Amino acid sequence: MMRLRYAALAAVAAATALLAGCGSENEELQGWMEQQRREVKPSVEPLQPPRKFNPQPYTGLQAVEPFSTQKLTVALKQEARQPNSLLSGELNRRKEPLEAYPLDSMGMVGSVAKQGRPFALLRVDNLLYQVKVGDYLGQNYGRITKIDETQIVLREVVQDAAGEWIERSANLQLQEKAR
Repeated sequence: MMRLRYAALAAVAAATALLAGCGSENEELQGWMEQQRREVKPSVEPLQPPRKFNPQPYTGLQAVEPFSTQKLTVALKQEARQPNSLLSGELNRRKEPLEAYPLDSMGMVGSVAKQGRPFALLRVDNLLYQVKVGDYLGQNYGRITKIDETQIVLREVVQDAAGEWIERSANLQLQEKAR
């Protein structure tokens, strides 16, 4: 027990000596910090005042809308005035009723011959139409060039990637009824 007491006293004495030694170090550190505060001056650049905002009026409302039908109509009329344009003949004629429907909404359901001339039967919106060579159908100025028992062949006038009007061939196949 005595030994324990001596050991506790020795520990307290060591701690006191240690704390006394730190005191002078602490004062030295405090002095250095004060000296640094006096010598070092912060250099903060002043903030620049904000730039004045000048709002610009929106003038797009008076311009022609780029996707308007009016603009497209003007472009088509200019194209139609070209003497060798494929489109000139198409714009100067009266549209036929089947030109209001896209080709993929039509289906050939049969063919007949009257007085030696071939006719095709088309189903559009659950109505049957009888068409012949020379009739127009589809939304790309399609004109029927040939009718046989299994298909209708059309000539369409479309724009290519360069914006030129070209002719292309399209066809409608006979649709057999699913059983």
